[in-house]
Formats: sequence, structure tokens, C-alpha cells
Amino acid sequence: MPTSSTPRRPHDLMRLLTRAERLAARRLQSALDEEGCSLDAWRVLALLSDGTGHHMTAIAEAAFLPAPTLTKLVDQLVDQNLVHRRVDPLDRRRILVHLTPRGQDHWRRVDRAVRAAWPAGGESEEELLGALLDRLAQTLDASTRV
Repeated sequence: MPTSSTPRRPHDLMRLLTRAERLAARRLQSALDEEGCSLDAWRVLALLSDGTGHHMTAIAEAAFLPAPTLTKLVDQLVDQNLVHRRVDPLDRRRILVHLTPRGQDHWRRVDRAVRAAWPAGGESEEELLGALLDRLAQTLDASTRV
């Protein structure tokens, strides 16, 4: 393992990121299972919880899902009366997805369960980690465009 003065190699950072992501997903999934919610559905519901409605492309990007997978998931959420689709009033060719009142209640329960399961960390630590991960993502994204 490198010392603090030795720069980390890419595979060291990838190992740490992968380990953290898998541990976080496992912790979240445990809480989500109790609420009958998948990790992918949680990501979609989290985005829709802002109440503004989102088009499928934006949801797919935010949930890291390919379009066909998202369509199946949204169909399931519609069948459960958690979300509904509406024509976008600004662009009638697009469909916006919104939470239903039942979906809002479900989201609140799921969100409470996830927050209760998430390890208590300091707000400044979470902000720092978020900022570092965002910077890494932006750097990697920019380097793939070159």
C-alpha cells in the first residue's frame, strides 16, 4: 500500500471506489429491501421527489440506466401507482414522469429508511467527499472528450 507521500496508482483508486460503492449499495439495498424498493427504483424516485417532473432521457442519465431498462422500470412504477406520465406542456413530443401522491408517500418512507441505514458522518466530511468525487467525475468526463 502506498504511503501518504507516494501517489496512488489508478488501480488503487479504482479498488477504493469500487469497494466503497459496493459497501454503500449493500447497505442501501438492505434498507430498500424492507421497503420493497430496488436500488434503481430508489434512484428514479429520488430524482422525481423534487416534484418538477423529468423526461426519460434525464432520468436515464441520473439513474445510470439504459433507456430500455428505464422504460421497463417506469412501467413497473406506473403499475404500482408510484409514478405517472404526462405530456410535457413545453414540448408535446416529450413525456414527463412525476410521482403520484402514493409515490410521494412511498418515497418519504424509503428516504427515511435509507437515511436511518446510512452511517452517520460529519456534514463537512460528506461535503468534502462529494466535492472530491464530483471533481474526479468531471476530470474523467473531460478527459474522455479530448
